[in-house]
Parts: sequence; C-alpha cells; structure tokens
Amino acid sequence: MRQMDEITRFLEQEIVPRYDHFDAGHRREHVHHVMAQSLRLAHLFANVNPAMVLVAAAYHDLGLTEGRERHHLVSGRILRDDHRLLRWFTPQEIEVMADAAEDHRASSRQAPRTIYGRILAEADREIDADTIVRRALQYGLANYPHLDREGQFLRLMEHLRVKYGPGGYLHLWIEQSDNARRLEEFRLLLADENAMRATFDRIYHQITHHTQPPNP
Repeated sequence: MRQMDEITRFLEQEIVPRYDHFDAGHRREHVHHVMAQSLRLAHLFANVNPAMVLVAAAYHDLGLTEGRERHHLVSGRILRDDHRLLRWFTPQEIEVMADAAEDHRASSRQAPRTIYGRILAEADREIDADTIVRRALQYGLANYPHLDREGQFLRLMEHLRVKYGPGGYLHLWIEQSDNARRLEEFRLLLADENAMRATFDRIYHQITHHTQPPNP
C-alpha cells in the first residue's frame, strides 16, 4: 500500500501535469479518467499488478509532444527511458508497461500484446456521445480552422463513422467491460444524422461560446 501511495504521488506530481500542454481532449481530465478506468478493469484479473496498470495509463499519451500520428510509440519510449521508475519496478516490468502504452492506440490493427495493453486500450475508449463529439470537434477546430461550421460537422461525421461505425477500426478487448453496450448505443445515434446534428450544434455552441473573447 505504501509503495502504491508513493507511485501515485510521483505520477500526480511529475507526470500528470505534463498533460496541461496538450489539446483540450487530452488534458488532465482525460488522463485521470484513463487511470481510474484502468484500475477498475485491473481488479477483474487476479494476476495483474495495479501499480503497473496505473503507470502505463499515466504515460499513455505523453508522446503527443511529438505529434499525434506516432504518439503511442513515443509514449512507450518515454516510459521505457524514465529511469526513475526503477525505484519501484524491474526492467522487465517497465518493458511490459511500455508495450502497453505502445499498444493502446484505437487505430491499431493488432491486438495488444499483454493483458496490460488490453486493459489500457479498453480504458482509453471513452464511449460517451458528448465526450466523443466534443473531442472530435475540438480536434477539428484546432487542426482544420479553415472549415466553417458545416465543414466541421461533415469532417466530424466522416471521422466518427470510420472509427465507431459498423466495421470501424475501433476494437474492444475486454468482454467484462460495458463498452460494448455503449458502442452499440452510440452507433444508433451515429446512424441518426438529425440527432447527431443536434448533438453537434449543442456542443459547438458550448465550445465556441466558452472560448469567445468578451466584448470590449
């Protein structure tokens, strides 16, 4: 228990603050969600070390410092190269955690190599309609600022269909998780363009109203 407390304190002081510099969809709220969900899933398995799960979750998106495309690989490298972790873990355990960080990406065609990778990948799937639409829209506004409101909606819909639609690239890895039910519910919403447009319009207003500078 004392070791877990030390690890948690280290992560909160040294690792989690690094998420403050990422895009709106990958800040502290996101990493805390993945950390908490990873621990919940870890308790489903008798031979899983919760501390290793927590560390892999905390490091999983640090690679965004070098861009989105290879962030999972960079995250694994950052974890693997952080020698401070040798205070609590063996080199073999650090390698397992680095593998999990590398394997978490939703677009990966390969199953995670270990149960730690499966847990992390599953925990990273925030299958909640508002969260999904908000993160996709935030990414669109940040990376495609030339698109008008309708263009943002069309880009978002195309992306969500490719990722979450039937035959999409998102994979779920733990049967005991309730993500399968949530995914089916979201697919029903995704198939209803009017309902999706209403959700988009509401969240678009929230984001743009919140970020709009005050009148002089």
